[in-house]
Amino acid sequence: MRRIEYSTFFFALMGSFAVLFILIPLVTMILSEDPGAVVANLQDSEVLGSIFTSAYCALIATIIALIFGIPLAYTLARNDFKGKGFIEAIIDIPIVIPHTVTGIALLTVFAPHGILGMPFGKIGISFIDAMPGIIVAMLFVSSSFMINSAREGFENVDPRLEKVARTLGSGNFRTFFGITIPLSLRSIVVGSIMTWARAISEFGAVIILAYYPMIAPTLIYTRFLNFGLSSSKPIAVLLILICIMVFVIVRLLISGWKSYDKD
Repeated sequence: MRRIEYSTFFFALMGSFAVLFILIPLVTMILSEDPGAVVANLQDSEVLGSIFTSAYCALIATIIALIFGIPLAYTLARNDFKGKGFIEAIIDIPIVIPHTVTGIALLTVFAPHGILGMPFGKIGISFIDAMPGIIVAMLFVSSSFMINSAREGFENVDPRLEKVARTLGSGNFRTFFGITIPLSLRSIVVGSIMTWARAISEFGAVIILAYYPMIAPTLIYTRFLNFGLSSSKPIAVLLILICIMVFVIVRLLISGWKSYDKD
């Protein structure tokens, strides 16, 4: 019989507190809610609209983070240059800034007379109380997860494989999309999941920039203020269940993918 080390037992015990700390509030909230109230909210067009807006805007923010974050992540993974540490620090800043501060900063830039709000306004794109405002707020607070996860994936791809592909006549872009991306795809997908999850949960930055159209966290907050816990909790439970369901499905889909490691 295998003997369990005291250190293993200690670490498992301490780790279980961290897991329970996260699990207990969520499970308690879900189990204490009347299933009938949750089902009733599924028939509320305002609730469904807010959840759809949250999921849709989070998806658009994730796609934008992919388009602009992947090239940056690859550059950081493959190159050492002066100022690299500064850029990496900038990428992590949204994680540490209070989100109400983020909302005010974005409002300064994307307001109708802001440095970006004015030129976008001339082509008919408004950010105040509009869906683009929700998307930029979600993008700002969540893109760090995409860039950092993709960078770790690229760093685990052996550069010699790329060099071999180039010596065989493959161009840089073909090597990138044919060798590098497939070998780091798991990290990119995990980064995408984290980006989407962080985006859909954003509230502080969004409410300052775009109170309307309402996303689910804004609707939960509004109903909590106006009608109390009994009105807001079923929506919160519904949002948690949907997020868990999406997480489980995506995790099952990528569970068979092996993570490439150059070592």
